Amino acid sequence: SSQDGSYLAEFLLEKGYEVHGIVRRSSSFNTGRIEHLYKNPQAHIEGNMKLHYGDLTDSTCLVKIINEVKPSEIYNLGAQSHVKISFDLAEYTADVDGVGTLRLLDAIKTCGLINSVKFYQASTSELFGKVQEIPQKETTPFYPRSPYGAAKLYAYWIVVNFREAYNLFAVNGILFNHESPRRGANFVTRKISRSVAKIHLGQLDCFSLGNLDAKRDWGHARDYVEA
Repeated sequence: SSQDGSYLAEFLLEKGYEVHGIVRRSSSFNTGRIEHLYKNPQAHIEGNMKLHYGDLTDSTCLVKIINEVKPSEIYNLGAQSHVKISFDLAEYTADVDGVGTLRLLDAIKTCGLINSVKFYQASTSELFGKVQEIPQKETTPFYPRSPYGAAKLYAYWIVVNFREAYNLFAVNGILFNHESPRRGANFVTRKISRSVAKIHLGQLDCFSLGNLDAKRDWGHARDYVEA
């Protein structure tokens, strides 16, 4: 149901995949980005996209879903991915982003799918944090500067560990910031573009931003998903 998840679902469906997605239970609909992918969007009737209620903090449901679906590929895009919020919700971020990845890998092992599943972990340029060289490359030392970055660092290394310990096809994609019209409204690109539009329409006088010294490399989420 995320920005990346919705683009990835589209991409895989176009290739003829049957796509299974995990969505968190919410009292309000949180499937806005994937409504158009239902066989019948009005009735939420599923076609080749099938959704399962689950959560990266619940290992039992992950084992149940993976055992039922027996997927050939797993893409872990799930995370509390807001850097600033990770300072406020540090333990939750660690549980979802770090240990959540371990739970998925353990579920693959528990279900006996080590030799048949390809696992992709959405890693992050936030691993570099306080950058040690410009530009960064795969050998640049990691130096995370947030609870989000630190949690993702654990996830990165546990993926490497499962690959080397169990010979699982498991890879990390170290993606830099990627944006799109589907990006959450509290992320800086959408915050700026929406606020500028509101100022133009006379609905807003000004808006505030956090650290103006931070530097990020931006691409489009659809391109990153295809890569």
